[in-house]
Amino acid sequence: MSKAFVRESEDELESDAEIEEPPPPRNYISAAGFARLKAELRALVEVERPEVVKTVAWAASNGDRSENGDYLYGKKRLREIDRRVRYLIKRLENAEIVDAAGRETDQVFFGATVTVSSAATGKRRVTIVGVDEVDPANGRVSWISPIAKALLKAREGDTVTLRTPAGVEELEILAVQYLPIE
Repeated sequence: MSKAFVRESEDELESDAEIEEPPPPRNYISAAGFARLKAELRALVEVERPEVVKTVAWAASNGDRSENGDYLYGKKRLREIDRRVRYLIKRLENAEIVDAAGRETDQVFFGATVTVSSAATGKRRVTIVGVDEVDPANGRVSWISPIAKALLKAREGDTVTLRTPAGVEELEILAVQYLPIE
């Protein structure tokens, strides 16, 4: 496109080139969650990927690749594995391991297991974990989730307001514990 059609001066173009990327977002994670991600990465790189490479090499040696299902599926699976490997490497590089087990405080921070009570949902327990460790069925919520944001820095006995798409809910904090995250 010609510069005649763009309303940018030379100074603006030079300043755009000097803009730095923002630092990657923090990836708080428990030691157990970090170990699980490393184990998944190791399994993908050392076990699954070599097996798929063997299958693709065998399928490629059979000749016509255009209608070779093993070859086509294998190449697709290799792309999926490589994508996941790149994702895991970035997540592990940006990981900040937080070990909150045994912390002695009644204030809610990362790693806390919080027992809350509300009129709408009754009594429940949630554990505040990293984004890669979320398991809502077992009460594990991300530290950036609405409930965790409402609970963070509150203390045992406080009442916090949880804002959700379903409406506003008052949560009373009954207990705050720092248990080992498995």
